[in-house]
Amino acid sequence: MKLNRIFGALAIAGVLLSACAPAAAPAAQGAAAAGLPDLKGREVVIAVENAYNPFNFIDEKSGQAQGIDYDFFNEACKRMNCKTKFVTTSWDAIVAVMGGTGKAEWDVAADGITITPERAKSVDFSDPYVNVAQRLIVRKGENRFKTAAEFKANAELKFGAQPGTTNYDIMEKLVGKDRIVTYDQFGLIIEALKNKDIDASVMDDVAGSGYVQANADTIELLAEKLTGEDLGFCYPKGSDLREPFNAALKAMKADGAWEKILAKWLPGVK
Repeated sequence: MKLNRIFGALAIAGVLLSACAPAAAPAAQGAAAAGLPDLKGREVVIAVENAYNPFNFIDEKSGQAQGIDYDFFNEACKRMNCKTKFVTTSWDAIVAVMGGTGKAEWDVAADGITITPERAKSVDFSDPYVNVAQRLIVRKGENRFKTAAEFKANAELKFGAQPGTTNYDIMEKLVGKDRIVTYDQFGLIIEALKNKDIDASVMDDVAGSGYVQANADTIELLAEKLTGEDLGFCYPKGSDLREPFNAALKAMKADGAWEKILAKWLPGVK
C-alpha cells in the first residue's frame, strides 16, 4: 500500500537512514501507565518511509515528519516508559523482511502495512488497527471509467503501482503486468497521475483520503470498493514488543486516544 508531494530524497532500498524529523518527544519518565508493561526506558526503533501520507510523511511547509505512526508510537511510549527512534527506510527493504529475504534493522515497521497470511509466515503482525477498502484513485473529473471493470475494458489506460504492495497485486490480477507502470513511492505515483503519465492507481481509502485532502483540486477516489484489508504494524518474528504495543493500542482505543489520532489525520474514519 502508499505522498501528497515528493518528500525529500528517496530512501535507498535496504538502507536505514536517520529520520528527517527532529528527535521524538521525550518519553515519560518512571513507571508505565497503570495496567501497561513497563519497558524501563528502552529505545524502540520504528521504520517508516516518511512517504505515505497520512501514516508518515514530511510536511512541506514545516519540514517536520508527522502522521498517524508518529502520534501512535510517541503516545504508546509515553505510557510504557520507552523512547522512540524513527528511522527512514525504503518499502523494498520492508518487503524483503516480510518475504523472508531481508534482515530487520528495526524493532517495528509502521507504514500502513496490510496483514496477509503470506507475509505472516516471515514476520509477526500487531493486532489490526484499522480496516480499509482499496479503491481506484484518479484525476479529478475522470469520465472515461468509474469502475475497475471499465478501466480493464480500455486497453489504452495505464495503471501506476508500487511493487510489493497489495495495490500492485490487485491490478496485476485485473489488467496484467504490461499495463502497470511501477514507481518506488506512492508520492511519485500521485505526481505521475497528475501529470497524465498514468490514468489511475489503487490505494486504500485511509491513505487515499490523505492524498485527496492534500490535492483536492486534482485527484479523487472512485466510489467502488475493490477489497477490504486489515492494517497492522510489522515486527520481526518472535519480537517481545508485539504484545506490549498491542496492549497500548487496546488501552488507547478504550480511552479515546486512538480515535483522537484518527480524527486528527482522517476525520470520519474509525
